Amino acid sequence: MRPRTLLLLLLLMPTNISTAVEGTWRAWLDVPGGKLKFELEFVNDESGLSANLINAGEKQLIPDVQLDGKQLNIDIAHYNSTIAATVSEDDQTLAGSWRKVRGVDSVATIPFHAERIAPQKQPLKRNPAMDHYVGRWKVHFSSDDQPAVAIIRDGPRTTWGTFLTTTGDYRYLAPIVTDEQIELSCFDGAHAFLFRAKRQPDGSLQGDFWSGDWWHETWTAVQDNDFSLPSALELTKWNDQVKLADLVYADLDGNQVSLADPQFQGKARIIEIFGSWCPNCHDAAIYLSELHNKYGPQGLSILGLAFEVTGDPNRDAEQVRRYKKRHNISFPCLLAGVSKKEEASKQIPLLDRIRSYPTTIFIDGDDQVRAVYTGFSGPATGAANTKLKQDFEAAIDTLLE
Repeated sequence: MRPRTLLLLLLLMPTNISTAVEGTWRAWLDVPGGKLKFELEFVNDESGLSANLINAGEKQLIPDVQLDGKQLNIDIAHYNSTIAATVSEDDQTLAGSWRKVRGVDSVATIPFHAERIAPQKQPLKRNPAMDHYVGRWKVHFSSDDQPAVAIIRDGPRTTWGTFLTTTGDYRYLAPIVTDEQIELSCFDGAHAFLFRAKRQPDGSLQGDFWSGDWWHETWTAVQDNDFSLPSALELTKWNDQVKLADLVYADLDGNQVSLADPQFQGKARIIEIFGSWCPNCHDAAIYLSELHNKYGPQGLSILGLAFEVTGDPNRDAEQVRRYKKRHNISFPCLLAGVSKKEEASKQIPLLDRIRSYPTTIFIDGDDQVRAVYTGFSGPATGAANTKLKQDFEAAIDTLLE
């Protein structure tokens, strides 16, 4: 074959050549409570190699995956974390670690493993033990004097659970159940949650909760389909004595800007207190982008105030840029401070204190605060997410009127 002909054939070959990791894997992190399980799917197409983190049927795309020989790197850039692993010689297992930046000089490192999942020939049968757990539960965490709600759902295609608190929800948790025990877990690149609980003779639950390798506490729950949390619109108060003109923060280029700057004005305004490290804030960003597109032409202005983990302006600004790019955010964001709530509260004297990321402030055209919504109930919460959207849009309609 002539060299020119060979070159032409090579150029015409498809670029999505199969790799050693394509397909679905059963993955886990070795946290102090045991194996924190999730699924990992690798896809190789015309855009290159990518991964999906799968929890209870929800897929989160990670576009930046590199495979160099047997060395695999999954860059979860929007959460400033990475998975680095080695592919086994038979391409059946992965072993490495997950690293997460948690502060300017703080990086958590947790062992990571995965094994390839063989394709299912038949659909999995429903586990009848789910009947013990499906429903709504009143939960008490040992570190919190406020109760929480656990929601366990059993749908036709997948099962999932979540915890709803006064500061937000724990997103999609994948359940594994027996007659005696339930396990719920989630790994999304930021959160690494593992819950376990044993059923007691009276039907209640007692168990443990681990977050990564840096947090552990106990929890209890009793089934209560009527229990609900306090209104998120009644938890955080605002200070009428503080004016927006008094609050000045840096934009992503380091310029100092007042919240009263004309570029932020509108018939109605939303100020979103968030952190790019916070999965609830990413859920909120998706919805806020929808609101901006829908109500922006009518006079809605949205501004994000970011509280980040390192305190380094350049590093934090880069993380906020990644956050904006991931969710195609067109509204401006400023750097307001570090993520520790005690420190962040000092930077927002407009509020009595910051209880949650995110916190959403609704302001009228005269720069008067009209409502503050604490936390965010994401799509995993079902009816709570629907109610949140109704509350947000009702507040915006009122301000625009």
